[in-house]
Amino acid sequence: MSDQNSQNAGKERANTASKYMTFKLAKEEYGIEILKVRELIGLLEITRVPRAKSYIRGLINLRGKVIPVVDLRTKFGMPQAEATSQTVIIVVQIASGSANLTMGVLVDEVLEVRAIAESDIEAPPVLPQDIDTSFILGVGKADKHIVFLLDIDRVLTADERSEVLASTTVGGAAVEG
Repeated sequence: MSDQNSQNAGKERANTASKYMTFKLAKEEYGIEILKVRELIGLLEITRVPRAKSYIRGLINLRGKVIPVVDLRTKFGMPQAEATSQTVIIVVQIASGSANLTMGVLVDEVLEVRAIAESDIEAPPVLPQDIDTSFILGVGKADKHIVFLLDIDRVLTADERSEVLASTTVGGAAVEG
């Protein structure tokens, strides 16, 4: 009987589904674990940070708190796109050393919250060593297309997280909106 229970537990794990906030960049679909998403906001005025890296779109004032916004298109080497009525900022919280960093990620369009079973997730693609795929958790099969599942904590390197964090400080003090 214990063998039967352990087989059932194994089947349940294989059939469990994780939930992802899915969104589009160009024609590609991506997903972020829903537990990392704090909120979705329409496009606000983004204030450019002088001399910031091109993927740091700028800063927004979200209910009195200044948060950085990262343009995922630029970060992933895609051309920038004109904002549309579908353009959204997904506010996420990522691990950044001993603290958490709240930031916005600019995406073309939010699609839906989608449950993807573990059995429908394949390992990240194997690409040449000079292409970093460490931020891809896996490739989810959803309906008849694929979803790149992102590890939002790893989309930015440690140095890039420091740069984003530095963009929200002036003279070593955090900017308050």
